[in-house]
Amino acid sequence: MLLPPTQHSFMASHSPRLLSLTRRALSSSSSSQGGVSLVQGASRGIGLEFVKQLLESDDKGHVIATCRNPGTSTGLIHLKDKFADRLRILPLDLTFESSIEASALSIKETYGHLNLLINASGILSIPELLHPETTLNKVQKSSLMLAYEVNAVGPILVIKHMWPLLKVGGGFGTARSNAVVASLSARVGSIGDNHLGGWHSYRSSKTALNQLSKTISVEFARKKDPIVCILLHSGTVDTDLSRPFQRNVAPEKLFTKEFSVQKLLSIINNVKSQDNGKFFAWDGQEIPW
Repeated sequence: MLLPPTQHSFMASHSPRLLSLTRRALSSSSSSQGGVSLVQGASRGIGLEFVKQLLESDDKGHVIATCRNPGTSTGLIHLKDKFADRLRILPLDLTFESSIEASALSIKETYGHLNLLINASGILSIPELLHPETTLNKVQKSSLMLAYEVNAVGPILVIKHMWPLLKVGGGFGTARSNAVVASLSARVGSIGDNHLGGWHSYRSSKTALNQLSKTISVEFARKKDPIVCILLHSGTVDTDLSRPFQRNVAPEKLFTKEFSVQKLLSIINNVKSQDNGKFFAWDGQEIPW
């Protein structure tokens, strides 16, 4: 669903006076006392755990959880029963930009702003469709395109359409001075850290996400928008995504999703303006590009 000009005018406005008035209204509105967070890719795994911990850590904050098929996520349904007034669940399909636009419009109409955007979606393997390539001979165009679409293109389009809401929200209602965009990348997306090769589709799609996010961070800084854009590596987490590839992972290096998300939220909550455009591991260490 494309936004008609009248509805899109809010997103296109860059008036300093309008932003000032809106921020003043946000600072006194009950819906912004604990901030408004969006978790994209929230149906299960790390994304679902982000939603849970955000709701549990702040009894005033509001959380919007998006995924392709919300009705099939028993985890989100359970959280909705428990946090009915502070959790909103919206459908969002990364492969359709109109779906992203519709979610942005719905959030704008209900909350008017965002303080935090977490891009948590990602694919590594799909039975009969996508498998990490152990050799160049196994690389297929279809696998590359699918990985790029979900791991890089989709998250960037989400940032594109949520940008005006983040710009208005800034850090109001939170302990942070800026709004934060945090996208889950992976250490294997680092070119400088690539010593093993393989996994062509996944590696390169995360590398693309890194470059796109870094470029966005430069634009945020140039326009003096109150937004910090960072990339995060969660470590190897015991989820459906990693389960087929855990055989050679040492037990002490296989994290629970509760542990990993706790560490990542600590980074998000302590991020400063000078961290804009950086790539952090779960322990707070910077990862080379």
